[in-house]
Amino acid sequence: MESVLETLDLKGQEAHFLPTMTTILDTTNDKDPRKDAAAEAANDAARARHPEKQKNPDSPVLRKPDWIRVRAPIGKGYNETRKIMRDHNLTTVCEEAGCPNIGECWEQKHATMMIMGDTCTRACSFCNVRTGLPQPLDADEPMNVGKSVAQLGLKHVVITSVDRDDLADGGAQHFADVIKATRAQSPGTSIEVLTPDFLRKTDAENIVIDAKPDVFNHNLETVPRLYLSIRPGARYFHSLRLLQKVKERDPSMFTKSGIMVGLGETREEVMQVMDDMRSAGVDFLTIGQYLQPTRKHAAIDRFVTPEEFKAYERMAYAKGFLMVAATPLTRSSYHAGDDFERLRAARNQSLGKA
Repeated sequence: MESVLETLDLKGQEAHFLPTMTTILDTTNDKDPRKDAAAEAANDAARARHPEKQKNPDSPVLRKPDWIRVRAPIGKGYNETRKIMRDHNLTTVCEEAGCPNIGECWEQKHATMMIMGDTCTRACSFCNVRTGLPQPLDADEPMNVGKSVAQLGLKHVVITSVDRDDLADGGAQHFADVIKATRAQSPGTSIEVLTPDFLRKTDAENIVIDAKPDVFNHNLETVPRLYLSIRPGARYFHSLRLLQKVKERDPSMFTKSGIMVGLGETREEVMQVMDDMRSAGVDFLTIGQYLQPTRKHAAIDRFVTPEEFKAYERMAYAKGFLMVAATPLTRSSYHAGDDFERLRAARNQSLGKA
């Protein structure tokens, strides 16, 4: 098998991006466990993009099963997508979070825009997005996102962001401005937002809801018991209430949320999260395998099998979700455009519409 370094075009790549990808895109043969372990540990400390995470003890790294492995990003479509992102000075969560599906998605010119910079005010233990004091908002970003969406010819776009606890409204107005600019530049594109929780930003979510995205997504990420270790800056029931508020303000808006598995949660806890989401009116559930960015991040408890994901999918549909995506490589924006069409069709069918 080719190594990642052999298949990945390194020209012009950001320095931080390759280490993240080589951690997740495991297409190499088995490594000698004795080979340069100290150097690998030092590299992981450097890749953990938060000072406190760099001090964390190394957590064990489990070998990925065959169903997790994907090919490194190469190809004309990938390079064209990347060029458009750079030309418009845009950040993508595909790169910042080291998404394992970037090769497939970018080859098809699908990208998830990450607005409000590349620096987050939170330090979740599962995430490798940079943490620190963010830069001021870029006033040109809404127009640049709209231009990129139009240039890529997207039928559906996902717009997400870092957490911006430093802003009075958590960045809600900037989300609304991006939605407005994207509608102006590409009126035929459906828009999905994946928002932060707007914790302690009273009614800020209303600004985003009133901007009328087609899908409002906010991820619960994990089960309540694991919040203090996995998502310490957030509150489970606040996030759940946010999703409920969307439905209360605009019952016609699709809502979506997702969790990672493989962090130590039980089957019963996952089922309870499903029930909580349905009580909040969530339409679309995503479930994917947690993949550890570095040894300094939360450890993988286990790799959930494809059969278990299929069982979760059946349970979720039985609980009333209109749409469920549950596979090891499922991520919030993976196949989001196709899934949106299926979601809309499922609602029409439930309402008895042709």
